[in-house]
Amino acid sequence: MLFIKKVRIHSYEAGLRFQRGEFMGVLPTGDHWFIDPLRRKRVDVVSRRQPWLAHPQLDLIARSGALDGQAVVINLRDHERALVWVDGRFQTILGPGQHAWWTTHREVRHEIVDAHTVRLMHPELALIAASGSAGSYLDRPNVAPGWEAVVFVGGEFAEVLGPGQYAFWRDARPVLVVPVDLRETTADVAGQEIMTADKVTLRLNAVAVFKVVDARRAVSVAEDVRQALYREVQLALRAVVGGRELDALLADKDAVARELVDAVRPRAEALGIELRAIGIRDIILPGEMRELLNRVTEAKKAAEANLIARREETAAIRSQANSAKMLQENPTLMRLRELETLEKIAATSKLRILVSDQGLTDRLVKMV
Repeated sequence: MLFIKKVRIHSYEAGLRFQRGEFMGVLPTGDHWFIDPLRRKRVDVVSRRQPWLAHPQLDLIARSGALDGQAVVINLRDHERALVWVDGRFQTILGPGQHAWWTTHREVRHEIVDAHTVRLMHPELALIAASGSAGSYLDRPNVAPGWEAVVFVGGEFAEVLGPGQYAFWRDARPVLVVPVDLRETTADVAGQEIMTADKVTLRLNAVAVFKVVDARRAVSVAEDVRQALYREVQLALRAVVGGRELDALLADKDAVARELVDAVRPRAEALGIELRAIGIRDIILPGEMRELLNRVTEAKKAAEANLIARREETAAIRSQANSAKMLQENPTLMRLRELETLEKIAATSKLRILVSDQGLTDRLVKMV
């Protein structure tokens, strides 16, 4: 008959019975018959194998108490979140509102967390952060090795985080996480046109080596700590180089670098930076100045070469004079020198002697 309805409830199902829109109870497993000539009765069959009990009239069902012993019902306030595990595996994050799940066929447990704490700290944070629902409720910054992150909550400093995975509740309080690189790095200060004390305009390229040692100060004192350090090095370059003449600058660039470090270090410490070194990488002179310096250098080298030649010539003459004096004072040495000379002449294959002086011929005959 059209007025009689049959509803079958399997062992893994539940029947939610309504009459005139009011919840009347949960039907147990089995076949159920209803006489409903006015079509005022309704049975919604739901599966208990699915852990979640989602229904438009969940509030009526929960208030009736019919779910006691069969399902868990929680009502989360605005600042509360629920972490839910199903069969020992993390399942989802639940936001504010009323939620229910069956306990008859699946093992379900939950934890209620206060989002006022802003940061979620949990032993299984990695699993929670990797879940599909985490993106809707959590901001999940990851701090890489060699970095730190400065956290501001509601515009106020909260903490400094080391390397690792973190999670913050969204829509609880405004959270700003600023990553800071703690590794040693360099800042190039290139193309600086500066006039020396003797009115020579040159171009300098410098490099600063630094490391952030106070992450909180680095993000609080300056908008961009790297740019702030660049400006300090730039100003120090103009002051130090501008107070030197060109020759002094070229003669001792290391002294200039040391003076730059001493000038910039106090400001770097105020920025939370440890300044390791500042080096002058290039000094670029105007074309005419380079030509002039090349000529000066060439003249200096030529003068040094001429001086060395004169010194060697003087030394050679002095040696010859000493030898002549010794031969004059020692006739035996003179005789030995003459014999050495004849020995060298006799060792040659050909000997030609041309003489025009009779006295020289007699002397040669006597020597032989």
